Amino acid sequence: VSSIDEMAESGITEVLSRSSLYRSAPVGFCDQPDFVNCVVSLRTHHNPVDLLMRLQAIEDNHGRIRSILNGPRTLDLDLLLHGCAVMDLDRLKLPHPRLHEREFVLRPLLEIAPDISIPGYGSGNECLSRCGDQGVRQLAISEISGAHTFSVTVRKE
Repeated sequence: VSSIDEMAESGITEVLSRSSLYRSAPVGFCDQPDFVNCVVSLRTHHNPVDLLMRLQAIEDNHGRIRSILNGPRTLDLDLLLHGCAVMDLDRLKLPHPRLHEREFVLRPLLEIAPDISIPGYGSGNECLSRCGDQGVRQLAISEISGAHTFSVTVRKE
């Protein structure tokens, strides 16, 4: 969870809240350990593309290597939302393109933002109900091991 501290300490953001940790099986490339996920709400003055570049720099500092799509990684910081922004760029799509169909993102997101609406998809609760049970479960700190994926949602100042 040091990456969350790095976000705050680097001055790129103010951490407003952080969800509990959740374990999920990998999606796509399945021959890898389970992931540990959480969602962090931030306040930032950075635009979405600049924030994404700063998040990727934190990933790089943690040894992130992008060699296999959805493959094993030491850290994955996804920008899920940036206020109500909707973007469709080559390097950044907002809201995150699969946010609305992934329980491992929606459950922690709804924990810290229970009334959230996802632009283009409706309420977060409605999206979660359409996901079905994808085997995501909340963890105790003592259960943490393996790869860690942290997803980030942002509130613009």
